[in-house]
Amino acid sequence: MNLPPLSASEARVLGVLIEKAKVTPDAYPLTVNSLTAGCNQKTVRDPVMSLSEAEVQATLEELRGRTLIMESYGASGRVLRYAHNFAKVYGLPGAAVDLLAVLMLRGPQTASELRANCERLHHFADASAVEGYLEELASREAGALALKLPRQPGSREQRWVHLLCGEPASETYAATAPSNRSDLELRVAQLERDVAELRALLESLTS
Repeated sequence: MNLPPLSASEARVLGVLIEKAKVTPDAYPLTVNSLTAGCNQKTVRDPVMSLSEAEVQATLEELRGRTLIMESYGASGRVLRYAHNFAKVYGLPGAAVDLLAVLMLRGPQTASELRANCERLHHFADASAVEGYLEELASREAGALALKLPRQPGSREQRWVHLLCGEPASETYAATAPSNRSDLELRVAQLERDVAELRALLESLTS
């Protein structure tokens, strides 16, 4: 079944629900308030968003109509809470769901970056294991959910992007970085990619 694309806010809400289910299980399912805070985090989010509770509530209504979320009152029985139904609707294994969540929350990343950034959600033995799941997502008969982008200049690895919101914008494919990013930002981004790759290499050597 080829599912319709998600909006940017729908992808963010689902990404947060998937993330928090693993990272803060005691607080899951999430209230609208805590979900809004998760959507608007200033760290480990790309892009950074500023959604109101009303916008998050409207997004939840859209997702509920597509059975991508479930409602409950939790143990307290007083406040309505929300959980995702992503894996069942898309028919995906947990590891693939976690990878897509990190892509939804942090934007395009290399397999090594994904392995490092996904650690709290799912442990992958090495970057090749991540690549294996991504290749499966890219070749799904029901419709690709991931795409490997062209290699960027100076980068040893190619980045991956999710396709849950449809084809990525043309600038995502660009071989060079957007002109509005400073040289320092580009160097920091490259250093972060290098650190992720070195961390993955070190772990593979010591495991």
